[in-house]
Amino acid sequence: MTDRPEPAFEAPWHAQLFALTVHLNETGLFAWPDWVERFSRTLKAHGASAELNGGDDYFHAWLDTLEALLVEQGTASTQTLTALKQAWEEAYLTTPHGAPVQLR
Repeated sequence: MTDRPEPAFEAPWHAQLFALTVHLNETGLFAWPDWVERFSRTLKAHGASAELNGGDDYFHAWLDTLEALLVEQGTASTQTLTALKQAWEEAYLTTPHGAPVQLR
C-alpha cells in the first residue's frame, strides 16, 4: 500500500478555475493583491450564511469573484457570461455519458 497525497483540488473545474485566474493575473489583467482583497470580501459574504469547507462552495465564491472582476473591468459583460454558462450547461446535458463535453 502506498501513501498517496490527497489531490490539491476536489474537482477538475476547481483546478481549471484556479489556473485560469493565475494566468489572467500573470498576463497583467489584475494585480494579485487586488484579487486577494476582492476574494476575501466574497468569502466573507458567502461565509455569512454557511460554513465554507474549501470545496465547491469555496470555488463558487472564487468564480463569483472572477466574474465580478471581469465585468467591472469591462473584460466581459454579464450577458456574455450568462450566455457562456448556458452554452456549457446545454453541452453538459446533451453529451453522452463518458464523452468529453464540448461547446458547439
